[in-house]
Amino acid sequence: MSVLSRIRVVPRTLRGRLIAGLLTLLIGACATVGLVTYLAVRDSLSGGLTNDLQTATGLAYECHSPSPANDPGMTGRPGVGSGLRGTSGPNPSSGPPVTGNALPSTSDLGMCQGLAEGTYVAALGPKQGVATVVGNASYKLSSADEKALRSIKPWKAAGLGTAPGSQHLPTTTRDLTDAGGTFLLTAVSGPGGNGAVFITGLPLSALHNTLRRVALAESAVFAAVLLLAGAGGTLWVRFSLRPLRRVAATAAQVAELPLDSDEVELPAGVPDTDPATETGQVGLAFNRMLGHVQTALRRRAASEARLRRFAADASHELRTPLSAIRGYAELALRHPGDSPEQVTHALGRVLSESTRMSVLVDELLLLARLDAGRPLASEPVDMTRLVIDATSDAQVARPGHRWVLELPDDPVLVSGDEHRLHQVLANVLSNAGKHTPDGATVTVRVGDALPDADPDADTAPAGQTVRRGVVPPPPRLVVSVTDNGPGIPPDLLPDLFERFTRADTSRTRTTSASSTGLGLAIVDAVVAAHGGAVLVTSRPGRTTFAIALRRLTEPAWPPPGPAQHRRPLPTRKP
Repeated sequence: MSVLSRIRVVPRTLRGRLIAGLLTLLIGACATVGLVTYLAVRDSLSGGLTNDLQTATGLAYECHSPSPANDPGMTGRPGVGSGLRGTSGPNPSSGPPVTGNALPSTSDLGMCQGLAEGTYVAALGPKQGVATVVGNASYKLSSADEKALRSIKPWKAAGLGTAPGSQHLPTTTRDLTDAGGTFLLTAVSGPGGNGAVFITGLPLSALHNTLRRVALAESAVFAAVLLLAGAGGTLWVRFSLRPLRRVAATAAQVAELPLDSDEVELPAGVPDTDPATETGQVGLAFNRMLGHVQTALRRRAASEARLRRFAADASHELRTPLSAIRGYAELALRHPGDSPEQVTHALGRVLSESTRMSVLVDELLLLARLDAGRPLASEPVDMTRLVIDATSDAQVARPGHRWVLELPDDPVLVSGDEHRLHQVLANVLSNAGKHTPDGATVTVRVGDALPDADPDADTAPAGQTVRRGVVPPPPRLVVSVTDNGPGIPPDLLPDLFERFTRADTSRTRTTSASSTGLGLAIVDAVVAAHGGAVLVTSRPGRTTFAIALRRLTEPAWPPPGPAQHRRPLPTRKP
């Protein structure tokens, strides 16, 4: 995709669209007004210039035409030779008339009275022509200018002067190099058919300069209007959209709230609730939505609180009868007497199941207390020693696995509940042992970097990944447990930390009855209570559970000095 195709012509924001639309309309209006004004001024100036040219043509023709005394055919006809517009009577010109086939001399061509300075006057004979600009010296026409003038079709002067002011001669425009500009010209044939053509013209430079000044003035005024309109429109649009910005700010504030937590206090809403305006209607709808969400959250929080109280109360009440059942079962098994073998086997099963049920009840009670926000103990805990102890216990439980430790030089401390953190490590290591075959390698690493990631990055390693909680910033402690087993099925990863979630049977070495499905839920709840995060990355041949916690920067005792090592734990048998 090219760069131009990615450029958005229309702004994205409503404010930008409104301002762009306002400026577009103003540009169209200014362009229309400017064009109409320019055309009107041009037509007005062109009409005035044409009228002046008609008058100048009459004066020039009157100056160069034969007088009544020299033309017998015009004797006794008043007004003949009086010009095209506005004069009558005897010839007032002091210039010599044209007689026969002769043209005015170059010195007499521009001597006609009444012609304004800058008027172009030329006379073309059959073979030559002369020209002058009134106020300047006369000169002989150049071949280029003469060719341009001879291309103009002259107007026949047969009835010239019969109706003063009623004639309108055709005009044309030519660029005359010798005269130094562009002129509006008329061409009139001389009287008597002598072949002479009289050219009269007025310069267009004044008209062009006036039109240029008009265009520049319009451009400056319209640019100032657009600038002021853009600035004022921006302020007005910003002022008008303030209610929408308040709605957006409140919505963003709601979006940042942890709505999945137990108790959330939503904002009070927006004050713009006038139903007569569009923004007021949006504000009313938004406030009603906030009210519905607040009600739903309160009902959910109340329902979850009742459920937690029920689970905690039920778990607490079940501990006593379960302990009694286990005690009587153990007593009966210690003194079986003459009981049949079936009864002894049944008592063993009662003891086994009551023990498992006691574990389940204890885990449910722990989760209920953590959900209720009951605080845990907070004291310095040496995670290095805790990892060694938990891994040693896991090796005893799974002697067929290869257990590897990677430990730092010094003890690494966190602030927390040692018993619960040990339970977290035990659950993760037990999970790795249960769901990998004999001979698998389980590596336990203690450090400050997330697995396969930059030490300062708060991202998990690539692959099928699940994250629970927020990774604390450095300095932090990361305990990772990595195995080379078959991996976790992708469809199981999203629900891995939900309660009573069990792995697929293809990954489980033992029967599902040996697992309560609460181990990873307890890991998630305990780590969250410590302000940490759990990250799981799995693919065939590599599964990593990483626990990130806040690290204590000052050790409570002098650290020992063994170098960092990577060693398998010694094999211990029960």
